[in-house]
Amino acid sequence: MKKTDSELQRDTIDELRWDPRVGTAEIGVAVKDGVVTLTGIVESYAKRFGAIRAAERVAGVKAIADDLIVKLPSSLARSDTEIAHVAVDALKWNVEVPDDRIKVRVDDGWLILEGDVDWQFEREAAASCVRHLTGVRGVSNKIIIKARAFAPDVRRRIQDALKRSAEVDSKRISVETADGKVTLRGSVRSWTERQDAERAAWSAPGVTSVDDQIAIRIPVTAA
Repeated sequence: MKKTDSELQRDTIDELRWDPRVGTAEIGVAVKDGVVTLTGIVESYAKRFGAIRAAERVAGVKAIADDLIVKLPSSLARSDTEIAHVAVDALKWNVEVPDDRIKVRVDDGWLILEGDVDWQFEREAAASCVRHLTGVRGVSNKIIIKARAFAPDVRRRIQDALKRSAEVDSKRISVETADGKVTLRGSVRSWTERQDAERAAWSAPGVTSVDDQIAIRIPVTAA
């Protein structure tokens, strides 16, 4: 049965409290037509990111508006130089990150990643390993996927990957491919299913961008 906005609000608040990475934060939750808006002040970018992920896990959420503000306590404040040095070391120690191809800039605690990699998982790994560093107020991931030969059967490979996924109803998703770009359309039942479909698309060789137009539609069952 489709949840009401008040039920979604209650479930989102409960999920935020349930997650130990977020639970102590004072976060406001408003819901309208299935769209969740998060407001308030958190003490780290990691906690802000965790709050968004917690809201995404709630069944029935169609979209999330992030109005959270990161305000670091004085004990967590670091200079941009300190953050830059630690970020470079973190990238170097992560085996999934080609650190020699990534540049780091820091502006008032906001960390910017630039460069190019071969795979989306490398791009995600780079952002993940700096997201939790002390003093970071936010992360802008400007790393691009380096263009490679686009496999002629990439559409079929992505469709096969969707069929193998236990979380994705592949019959409800269409796949279009052109010059390294993949466009996904259709509908799924949750954020998790949508993310799994996008992950499958990124895993195909030669993919440089994914336009995820999949809608989240909550099935309505008779009372």
